[in-house]
Amino acid sequence: MPNQPEMSPATRELLKKVRMMVPPMLEKFHKGMLGRVAVIGGSESYTGAPYFSAMASARLGADLSHVICTPPAANVIKSYSPNLMVHPLMRENPSPSTPSTVASPVIAMLPHLHSLVIGPGLGRDDLMQDTVAEVISAAREKKLPLVLDADALWLIQRKPELVNGYKECVLTPNVVEFGRLAQAVGLDTKGDTGKEGCKALANALGGVMIVRKGGVDWISDGSDDWTVVSDGVGGRKRSGGQGDTLTGSIGTLLAWRNMYLEDAWETEGGMGRQETLMLAAFGGSAITRECSRLAFGKKGRSLQASDLTDEVPVSFETLIGEKEESKL
Repeated sequence: MPNQPEMSPATRELLKKVRMMVPPMLEKFHKGMLGRVAVIGGSESYTGAPYFSAMASARLGADLSHVICTPPAANVIKSYSPNLMVHPLMRENPSPSTPSTVASPVIAMLPHLHSLVIGPGLGRDDLMQDTVAEVISAAREKKLPLVLDADALWLIQRKPELVNGYKECVLTPNVVEFGRLAQAVGLDTKGDTGKEGCKALANALGGVMIVRKGGVDWISDGSDDWTVVSDGVGGRKRSGGQGDTLTGSIGTLLAWRNMYLEDAWETEGGMGRQETLMLAAFGGSAITRECSRLAFGKKGRSLQASDLTDEVPVSFETLIGEKEESKL
């Protein structure tokens, strides 16, 4: 048993609520019911990020984890793990394809998903960015929960209207990305990237859920009710790619949220859409911070993003715990 993390009473209470959202593994559930999550990202230059995100989703407990990427990235990502379903549907310039023709088969997948993560390893190629813009618009029409990070946030900086007012969306900026988003919507946070700044940015974007990553993670949809801090101790190594564990974890929790809201089992708590959206974001943050803490304790200065992947199920068990109905 790993050494137990320190946590505040408020964190402990929030984790109890996250646990209410976790579906038990019941005999009546069939393949795919416990989560169908896809990650859009992965380009010629970036193959690790979508893998880390999709694997975090899988290791947390999603039944099916997909990666939607470019053909050069697909062959590499397939070699990382046979557990992921990899779809080489995205295209980068130079290409004769248009954003609409590339987006079409991706959009066709959306009805089969519970949540969609966009951004890990996406890059800033114009064709990739324009394709993702069309996918986001289609996902909004279908009310599919979204998690946007990395270069998907670059897109939102240029086209904030894509997510403005969409309350099934989680953005996960670091401090630098947070500042760029604030500038893009004409918001002067006066350097405040904490509680009040996070609330202000969420409100400026029409109530989307913001997870401002940092020494502590501030989470807000702009309201007082659903503004919380994730302050679990993390590791001290800031290697790239740790945020991908966050996006994949939130993706799976959003899939479980869907089951909770549909009363797929005998649920408790009577929680609504906005509270459960906040809890998915909080739970993903808490799990990622605990992964970082555990991995840093083992690896120290040599810690890499891949070290967090193996800690995902351990962190889940430590912070949330398996339900009795799931055990044999």
